[in-house]
Amino acid sequence: MYNHAPEGYDWPVCRLAQGEATNVSTQDDVIYRDGDVTAFMAAAWWPNNRGHVLVVPNEHYENLYDLPPELGTPIQRIIRDVALGFKATYDCTGVSTRQHNEPDGNQDVWHYHVHVFPRFRNEITCM
Repeated sequence: MYNHAPEGYDWPVCRLAQGEATNVSTQDDVIYRDGDVTAFMAAAWWPNNRGHVLVVPNEHYENLYDLPPELGTPIQRIIRDVALGFKATYDCTGVSTRQHNEPDGNQDVWHYHVHVFPRFRNEITCM
């Protein structure tokens, strides 16, 4: 109902979540996968930031409006696990998440995804 993807839209992350390699990311970037959710180190890290993970449903859903409610808990569980992993790995002093819907919500790729990234005291804003 609130979709904006052009006809025939193909985002490489859709293929990555299904187990394929892409010209942007490989299966080596995947840090977690189960039957519902994939998490991977994003190829395009933000400047001045040591990490960036995308958490995506394996099936294609364009945005929050399309996402089945029963996927909310599995996605949130992995977001939490990634955040705790950042705390242990990078000794970061905080973690941020982002999720965008529709063009005016700053969504620019048409597959639901959540950004998870470590934050550090006195860092230069990376977004």
